[in-house]
Amino acid sequence: MTPPVTTSAPITPLTPTLKRVAQHLAHGLTAQEIATETELSAVTVRQYVRDIRENLHCPPRCKPPVIVHRLFTAQQVASPTADRPAPELSPEQLLLLRAVAEHSDARDIAVAAKIAPADLRAALDQLLADTGAQDATQLVILAHGWKLLTAEQAHATRTGASQ
Repeated sequence: MTPPVTTSAPITPLTPTLKRVAQHLAHGLTAQEIATETELSAVTVRQYVRDIRENLHCPPRCKPPVIVHRLFTAQQVASPTADRPAPELSPEQLLLLRAVAEHSDARDIAVAAKIAPADLRAALDQLLADTGAQDATQLVILAHGWKLLTAEQAHATRTGASQ
């Protein structure tokens, strides 16, 4: 299993242009949607997303939920505010939520969430349904708004204190 995206190297602060693109990512927009919204070319937006990923020390195949999570935890964009109360999630769902925010590979997500890889899709679909999220990126955004992905929550999840 690859470790979660963490590094001791300091995050490279984003330029104003990258911050603008990052803010769109933090609202759940895809590169194509950002291109349409900003009137930049899709190629330019994809390059900016690569630059953002590199500044956050995310690996090349890092998925959008992980990038968005790092943007919030590195305080490169403002954390969202919740538009509704957080749902009651089980300790297993909280573990899956953290795994989705920290890992891009499905097998790594399953291992980190302590779920059989064959059961990952069903567990993730249930978590999306329980939170009202459309996809994994929106799930991470909502979880940050609900303060479910804070450093304290990470510690509680790893130590079992949330059970």
